[in-house]
Amino acid sequence: MKLYGSFILLLFLVTGCMPVQQDQKDPALLPGASRLDQYLPLLEGKAVGVTLNQSALIDGKRVLDTLLQEGVKIVRAFGPEHGLSGKVAAAIPVDNGRDGKTGTPVTSLFGDHFKPTPEDLKGIEVMIFDMQDVGVRFYTYISTLHYVMEACAENNIPVIVLDRPNPNDGYVDGPVRDASCWSFIGMHPIPVVHGMTIGEYAQMINGQQWLKDGIQCRLTVVPMLNYHHGMDYELPVAPSPNLNTQRSIYLYPSLCWFGGTAVSDGRGTHTPFQLLGSPQLKGKYSFCFVPQPIPGMSERPMHMGDTCYGIDLREMDLTPVRQSKQLQLKWLLQLYKDFPDKSLFFNREAELGADSILHFDLQAGTPLLRKQIKQGLTEEEIRESWQPALEEYKK
Repeated sequence: MKLYGSFILLLFLVTGCMPVQQDQKDPALLPGASRLDQYLPLLEGKAVGVTLNQSALIDGKRVLDTLLQEGVKIVRAFGPEHGLSGKVAAAIPVDNGRDGKTGTPVTSLFGDHFKPTPEDLKGIEVMIFDMQDVGVRFYTYISTLHYVMEACAENNIPVIVLDRPNPNDGYVDGPVRDASCWSFIGMHPIPVVHGMTIGEYAQMINGQQWLKDGIQCRLTVVPMLNYHHGMDYELPVAPSPNLNTQRSIYLYPSLCWFGGTAVSDGRGTHTPFQLLGSPQLKGKYSFCFVPQPIPGMSERPMHMGDTCYGIDLREMDLTPVRQSKQLQLKWLLQLYKDFPDKSLFFNREAELGADSILHFDLQAGTPLLRKQIKQGLTEEEIRESWQPALEEYKK
């Protein structure tokens, strides 16, 4: 022990650093919402709007409830896709209403409009934004963030974003969205996996002047404590109904674009984004599943009531996938190769024509990926085509 102690002292004198003990744990991550001392002073005496959902928690308690108990004057809440409660199925319009617990008026930003109107914002002096993103371009919470920032900028209302971790952090990958594929699931020229926290994303929107007419929002980001890019972080609550497990969250970037194909991504089961299959693949695969309506998750899933044959990812070791720090293209290429009628693989291509912009293209961010798959390009060739735009984005 004396010899070890002498070595430690010598190491400190030479390097100025003490060695890290092997059993030392990282300090607990503290999301922006938990740092009340950083933003409550900015709300004092103000009429406050909040844009949030079920993922806005402080130690398991809703941010909305906490702020009200702290005496914050909340005049209106705004909810994204899936609603304030997070219990409305994907792509289903959400109605306006009131929060059942507090009676706070709630305006839906996934109903008849995506962007708060001047009337919606009437009387609001500052806006809080807090919800859990998953680091993927087509996840709609970042689109809601854009429209909230834009509306508040136009109405001279400051926005405070409470930062949260990105569970798909530590890598950037996929096609960068091109101008032909602008949509609510692809508002900005970023790759499929963007590598930022939602607070950093807000700063990029502002800094790149992506809001209408180049205006900028009066933005404050309340940063996290003890967070670093690439760290493992398991979400304490499902950010949306079909991302109900950490496995689904990890596989989501590589599986969601199957929603633009004839292959089910497992929605309509209790393990969405862990299964892939189609009735047309019968005889090609032995594994099968039957999508069914699930209230609050999938009301009318693809291939509802039909037996889908394909790939089961529920027990697959995700370690190599996560260590690769890449989107997984192999399942997309494999199932296209095995699909018997290629003209039906990409939804509505036969109806609209190969030169049209399809839903698959909106998810990919470009029609080029679909064309590359049809041309039989290898995974390496496809990835190589992404690199120039990715390098420009990373700057």
